[in-house]
Amino acid sequence: MNRLNEEARVEYFNTIFKALKNRDKKTFLEYFLELHPTDQVELFEALYKDKRPMFYEYLSATEFADIFQGLDIESQKEVIFELDKNYVAEMFNYMQSDDIADFLGEINEPHAKTILNAMDKEEADEVIELMSYPPESAGSLMTKEFIAINASETVSDVMDLLRKKGPDAETIYYLYVADSKDKLVGVVSLRDLIVAPLTEIIENLMSTQVVSVEANQDQEEVAKLIKDYDLLAAPVTTSTNELIGIVTVDDVMDVLEEEATEDFDDFTASKGATDVNITSFSAAKKRSPWIITLMFFGLITAGVIGQFEETLEEIVILAVFIPLIMDSAGNTGTQSLAVMVRSLATGSFERKGLLHTVKREFGTGLMLGLICAVVLMIVIPFLYEGGIVLAAIVGVSLFLTLSVATIIGAVVPVAINKLKLDPAIASGPFITTVNDILGLLIYFSIATALIDYLPK
Repeated sequence: MNRLNEEARVEYFNTIFKALKNRDKKTFLEYFLELHPTDQVELFEALYKDKRPMFYEYLSATEFADIFQGLDIESQKEVIFELDKNYVAEMFNYMQSDDIADFLGEINEPHAKTILNAMDKEEADEVIELMSYPPESAGSLMTKEFIAINASETVSDVMDLLRKKGPDAETIYYLYVADSKDKLVGVVSLRDLIVAPLTEIIENLMSTQVVSVEANQDQEEVAKLIKDYDLLAAPVTTSTNELIGIVTVDDVMDVLEEEATEDFDDFTASKGATDVNITSFSAAKKRSPWIITLMFFGLITAGVIGQFEETLEEIVILAVFIPLIMDSAGNTGTQSLAVMVRSLATGSFERKGLLHTVKREFGTGLMLGLICAVVLMIVIPFLYEGGIVLAAIVGVSLFLTLSVATIIGAVVPVAINKLKLDPAIASGPFITTVNDILGLLIYFSIATALIDYLPK
């Protein structure tokens, strides 16, 4: 099923909407079931709520399962209460166990138990197993819908098995080989099966060098492993190497998006508040701790300026350059922070080491500071009284500030990472505020030392 281009999709949608309006079930099914699942989800989300009951009436529970899996969690919570309980049970029996576990983990426990009790016992047991693993682990991420084969089977045997069980499996591009005790011993690709003689034994085809993950392994590590090895799926095992599930690349993409969102939340000091579905009150509640903390840091900044009140009263022109020093320090520090957080996330930091990365950032700060200082020392004498001395104070202050700011931005996330915390919590606003304080201290210290050389 190919995804339609924009023009064809609009035409298709209009035909389907018209069929719903005219209660033309035959035309509706003919057109709707030809759509790509992504387009089916988009069309469903475009429906008015009063049209949804007709939608549920025309589609079987198994047909609607793919649509339900494609909805975001908030839409799923809304839709579930619009469905008949028998319809829900049948739909969940058809869905992938990992998708069911994800949904049930987001709703209240009594409702989750009701759904599990209505499902087939075998399907429900698989979901319960997935929900028993720690959140954000390989076990909670994996699916139980996979095909395991035996090393003694022939290619012909396996092809027959694929015809029977393939439609229900999450993926069949990799087939994992297990022994009589369900221990993972090898892997065979679908390509290997297709080109091999039907009488060939699997043991002769399989690779024994299998890249696998343990059930309790962190999902971010799993995502990195699948990315590094360019896998479509990875087997999940127990600590004793028993094969219990697989993690597929589509789940990994969700993990990467989730982790990127978390890092962005931390980086901007708005953890949990970037979701547009939450209320203004909830967003303010989540953002307020950092804002209040930074407000107190702002008082420190004000205190620094207050300490040099006499210098400012004597040379008022110095106040003009306070925003320049603060903004430049904050921006440069945030850039270094972003570089370091990214290198920690991708693993390049481990390859290069702390000294190399810090030297690189410090060198960058020196060059940025030198460029900015030279420009200011040329421009300031033409725009402000104070001439070369004022230009030198601002230029040297900016040079030192940018050099220090890059070090702060590079070292702080590394220190946080050493504490086994997410380095992204060294948020941009935090680094900006710290560098503002240091920048002002440098600026006013130099200005106070050279105040006698400035025109009053």
